Amino acid sequence: MTISKKAIRIGYITSDILAATLGWLFFFWYRNNIIGDLKPTIFFSLFYSSVTISIFWCLVYGFWGFYKDYFRKSRIKEIYFLASSVLFGIIIIFLFLIWDDDGTESYQKYYKTTATYFFIHLIFAAFFKVWYLTLVKKLIWHKVINFPTLIVGNGPAAWDIFHDINNNSRQLGLNFIGFVSLGETSISMETKTLLPDLGHYREMERVIDDFKIEQVILAIEATDHQHLEEILNITEGKKLIISILPDIYQILLGLVRVQHVFGTPLIEIRQDLMPVWQMVIKRAMDIVVSILVLVVGSPFLLTVAIITKLTSKGPVLFFQERIGKDGIPFKIIKFRSMYTDAEKQGPSLSSSHDSRITSFGRFMRKTRIDEFPQFYNVIIGEMSLVGPRPERQFFIDKIMEKAPHYRHLNRVRPGITSLGQVKYGYAENVDEMVRRLKFDIIYIENMSLGMDFRILIYTILTVLGAKGK
Repeated sequence: MTISKKAIRIGYITSDILAATLGWLFFFWYRNNIIGDLKPTIFFSLFYSSVTISIFWCLVYGFWGFYKDYFRKSRIKEIYFLASSVLFGIIIIFLFLIWDDDGTESYQKYYKTTATYFFIHLIFAAFFKVWYLTLVKKLIWHKVINFPTLIVGNGPAAWDIFHDINNNSRQLGLNFIGFVSLGETSISMETKTLLPDLGHYREMERVIDDFKIEQVILAIEATDHQHLEEILNITEGKKLIISILPDIYQILLGLVRVQHVFGTPLIEIRQDLMPVWQMVIKRAMDIVVSILVLVVGSPFLLTVAIITKLTSKGPVLFFQERIGKDGIPFKIIKFRSMYTDAEKQGPSLSSSHDSRITSFGRFMRKTRIDEFPQFYNVIIGEMSLVGPRPERQFFIDKIMEKAPHYRHLNRVRPGITSLGQVKYGYAENVDEMVRRLKFDIIYIENMSLGMDFRILIYTILTVLGAKGK
């Protein structure tokens, strides 16, 4: 018997709805009969408020990231994060539903009401979450739910991790489908474990798709670490949990974080770049700021458009295909800073003394004014305020020849400004684009709202001081 993971997710959300509804009904009864600060409420208003509240709590939990990777959650950690999310939700509920309620006659009673609902909802929510997660863990233990897993490697390390997980980490629910090899080794995994050899690691993309792999464990020997970057590039963009077997130096450096007390120690290579709530705020900030810039700055933008038109022949705006998130092409919009037909000889990067740039275009590039129309790209979701600068496929192909890890940039939306743009500026050749790449990788691996704010501040200073390269 097997249960689909989609059904488990629906069940998890349903348990949250049930907990929220029961918590609200109990709170309503408690407030009306024990605290005694409400007038009797008809059934229908109570019913509709219960439906609204349950939907609200599911949105809060989604915002807090509770519905991501719910199969591997620690129940203790779940309660810890639940308390903070409930506090956040309670504040919103009381600001909009309870504040200035006719039954709340004083601040003291208001605080008492707030505290009462906080603890009631927390108790119901914690009970149902722990109950449901316990049920899911039992299903995983009995292999009703499992995760197709691929081992990369066929040496002693691969054998050790297969043996250890099969014997000591049943609660992980890993269903080993087979292994891919890195080359000739002294130990045959196929002979020793009966796991099928699914081919060479360079065939991983096909193997992952064919067998619907959900987790990859990199059991790489110390002598094979040179293959690691290539393997990560192959798995880039796949919805996988990727773990690597640590060595003693990584353990001593504190890089290993065990998810389960009795689990096999693995370093999980993080796929989620930002918490869900930060991603939501980042996108909301993108939209709000972009609308404000285009609306409030419309007289300024109109002036720039007029000057662009008067100082050189050709259209005011310039459209060019760039590659965005997940490798999807889009049309970037800029104020035209070059003469028309500037690339009639083919794609080429601009330089500091490029004769193709107009006199006003040179000023726009130094102040980044030519990028302002891209706020429209941000509004429609093709770009973000902060992110790696998007490139053309022609130059991406050239960069990939020297730096295959460039594909990591496709994990996020490209930005109007970036750490690479702030620290390095415009690149004049492919070698400079590769050197700038390290700053974009640093940004992606350290993405946060705080990082975005710092980059935006540096960008504003660059614009005001006309210090752009």
